[in-house]
Amino acid sequence: MLFALLLLLLLPFHWYAWKRLVKDPFRRRGLRIAGLVVLALLAGALVVTYSRRVRDILPDVVSDAVSKVGHIWLGAMFYLALILVLLELPRFFVARRIDRIDRIDRIDDDRRLLLARGAAVAAGVATASVVGYGVATALGPPRLKRVQIPLAKLPARLDGYRIAVVSDIHLGTFSSAARTRRIVETINGMGADLIAVVGDLVDGGVDELWEQALPLRGLSSKDGAFFVTGNHEYYGAGPQWLEHIDDLGMRLLRNERVNIRGIELAGIDDPNGTPDFQAALSGRDPANPTILLAHQPVMAFDAAKHQVDLQLSGHTHGGQMFPFHYVVRSQQPVLSGLGEVDGMKVYVTNGAGFWGPPVRVGAPPDVTLVELRSL
Repeated sequence: MLFALLLLLLLPFHWYAWKRLVKDPFRRRGLRIAGLVVLALLAGALVVTYSRRVRDILPDVVSDAVSKVGHIWLGAMFYLALILVLLELPRFFVARRIDRIDRIDRIDDDRRLLLARGAAVAAGVATASVVGYGVATALGPPRLKRVQIPLAKLPARLDGYRIAVVSDIHLGTFSSAARTRRIVETINGMGADLIAVVGDLVDGGVDELWEQALPLRGLSSKDGAFFVTGNHEYYGAGPQWLEHIDDLGMRLLRNERVNIRGIELAGIDDPNGTPDFQAALSGRDPANPTILLAHQPVMAFDAAKHQVDLQLSGHTHGGQMFPFHYVVRSQQPVLSGLGEVDGMKVYVTNGAGFWGPPVRVGAPPDVTLVELRSL
């Protein structure tokens, strides 16, 4: 579906980009052809990136390199299109002014050429700046967030109990074992009592990404590390990883619950799997606080019906690339940070990684230390 949509958008966008960035600003035929070739190559990189069949034909080194170009170009393509469209209005008014003031064809053409070149340069510089910042943010270390969440049922002896929440690591094309180690070091540096990894661990097969995942064995906390499935655990090679979660030092919670020092810690499968709230939450001691690990915030509507006290989620990436924040917000009850759904507290982390373009604008990656407080 994504590949078909991508192909549908490729031709009109690249034609528009060629017109505004190449045809309008340049008169020389050679430069126009060169610009056309560059855009055709970038479009081809997108096809390779999102077509598994095409990637399988190419050598791994070539496939990886082209995929990196394609992912970055996808992010750049979005912002370039947005900026070019925003520039259409001032272009229109300036062109109208040129028509009124200048009646000499040769001078009129020169001014139109200057306008076209100015708009192309502005669009190029703005896109490069936004995407450059977004790539640096996405590939940089996750930021450490701290939040205190009061729970009415939390006993005084557990006041200050700390949970490290991480989600959406998305090991894949732009990841490495070194990057995984940085994430692990950030989490371990929190001194958490418990670690919650709430889904979307990888984007690729076990054989392909095992070395990148190995540093996760170094996760350290007093009460252990727990994992629940995200939607990407049900795509492609994702299901293979569920057999190896224990090998990475994490306990997989699939519609089940454990008691940690009097806290009922439950884990539920992502909606793409087979979530079973009854299996995960029935038979609890109602006097104990219940914390649910659920990848998608939207699952909070069902969790609230089961008198869960706190849900910890990811999935949204905080929107990842502004203005997609508004799209995600329309689909999920909480975009990022601490919120409330039907009287139940929900905390959503931006995630430590990214999906698709290695670009984050307005939603930096994070790992969160949740400190529980008794009332």
